[in-house]
Amino acid sequence: MAWVKRIFVFVAVNLLVMATISILLKVFGVQPYLTARGIDYQALLAFCLIWGMGGAFISLALSRMMAKWMMGVQVIPPDTRDPELQDLVERVHALSRSAGLPRMPEVGIYESPEVNAFATGPTKSRALVAVSTGLLHRMRADEVDGVLGHEVAHIANGDMVTMTLIQGVVNAFAMFLARVIAYAISMATTRDDREEGASTGGFAYHMTVFVLEIVFMMLGSIVVAWFSRQREYRADKGGARLAGRDKMVSALQALRRTYEAVDTEAQPAVQTLKISGKGTGIYRLFSTHPPLVDRLERLLSAS
Repeated sequence: MAWVKRIFVFVAVNLLVMATISILLKVFGVQPYLTARGIDYQALLAFCLIWGMGGAFISLALSRMMAKWMMGVQVIPPDTRDPELQDLVERVHALSRSAGLPRMPEVGIYESPEVNAFATGPTKSRALVAVSTGLLHRMRADEVDGVLGHEVAHIANGDMVTMTLIQGVVNAFAMFLARVIAYAISMATTRDDREEGASTGGFAYHMTVFVLEIVFMMLGSIVVAWFSRQREYRADKGGARLAGRDKMVSALQALRRTYEAVDTEAQPAVQTLKISGKGTGIYRLFSTHPPLVDRLERLLSAS
């Protein structure tokens, strides 16, 4: 019943986000942005920034916990007596020391036939590196090192925070623009000035905002995906520096061999090394990861 667990976590997190942001709006004294005189743009900007950035950063703060719950990640104790797990922890910690991380990340494992690994966490000092059992069973030791180097590079590069900032800005911009345009449409379709307040705060206005937010969020996701692809190239380069160029190349080649063993429908928040570039044409604009062929070519051509 993994899907029930995921739905429960999703609903619980969203309720927490809504409650927290509502409190923040009260604390910062943000007033309603729709007034009898029209839009209070300063209040609207504050509203959108708190909702857009707040939601993104709350999700980031909870990312380790969500990964453990939703993916069933079991954190490996550093003093484990299992030789295979102990070796995995030591590899991650060795790469982390080479990357200069201020604190060793948690190392976890989860049951899945897919070949995958991901890194998540709110800061470099509170990170998690998790690998699937499928990856450990289907990859050679040198290929695993390349994967782990890629994940540690994500942490060292601060990719989780960077992508959260980008997503937060996109969220805020989409919310702001949707409300401004919806207000303009409401004003343009208002026939009686006495009904202006009802037209800009009623059902039609909110439905227009809802539709426009969906459109702008979809367009914004193209921007977010582009930045994500650039961070993947950078993490490949970082993985090559930490684990060795040959190991990073071997890891990407192994991912190509196990292409069909990757669950592309899993949660996007933990798709750090997932292959999500299957789309062609316009769909590639929404891909958070470059095609493996491009990643290999970029890595092999790097000096």
